[in-house]
Amino acid sequence: MAGTLERVYRLSLASVYPHYLVKAEKKGRTKEEVDEILRWLIGLDQAELEQVLADETDLETLFSDPSRLNPARSAITGVVCGVRVEDIEDPIMREVRYMDKLIDELARGKAMEKILRG
Repeated sequence: MAGTLERVYRLSLASVYPHYLVKAEKKGRTKEEVDEILRWLIGLDQAELEQVLADETDLETLFSDPSRLNPARSAITGVVCGVRVEDIEDPIMREVRYMDKLIDELARGKAMEKILRG
């Protein structure tokens, strides 16, 4: 498991971002909605998000400052890849799965207000 976590930590947001876009756009959702979710979760503005993508910032670095992350993210619950996100002990992996869960909700047609726990 440690090797898997290390590989995930080294992934960049830029490497998973295109997959999020394809998943959302196949269901009629937009890049702007994907960006809004990422900004909400990670605590970035659009210019910062674009810089993170351009710099290929790894997920461990991206999620290493919990003070920047949206405190409402703790309301994210449910299953991603057969695992309940609220039960994931590793803090970085939990953040990655929160991100996956929100994109899944977007692709399933959930309203943005509900996705962003508004």
